[in-house]
Amino acid sequence: MLITPDLDRLVAFYTRLLGAEETERVPDEGPVFFLNLRVKDSDLGIVADKSVELGSPQRSLLSVTVDYVDELLSRVEALGGTVLGPANDMPWGQRVAHIQDPDGNAVNLAQPI
Repeated sequence: MLITPDLDRLVAFYTRLLGAEETERVPDEGPVFFLNLRVKDSDLGIVADKSVELGSPQRSLLSVTVDYVDELLSRVEALGGTVLGPANDMPWGQRVAHIQDPDGNAVNLAQPI
């Protein structure tokens, strides 16, 4: 789960970059507190909290398996994220790129090779 002061921005980022689809919303009507997104076979929960401060230290890393890392990298910055470097082939059989979402959360885009 991710906590964000700007739910709409973060949901738009993951929807447009990874094709995430909303599967749950709490409450059903009115201002949203929790939203669940489905990304392929995984769930990503996003909690709205306007008081959370961005940039505070984090100790988590979201890793998402994707079909084509390089194709997604070209879209990250236009969607408000940050590319931290080019994709690299790793010895464990993945092509990996490190990015940050619009809130600054660390995300690995990992493609099986």
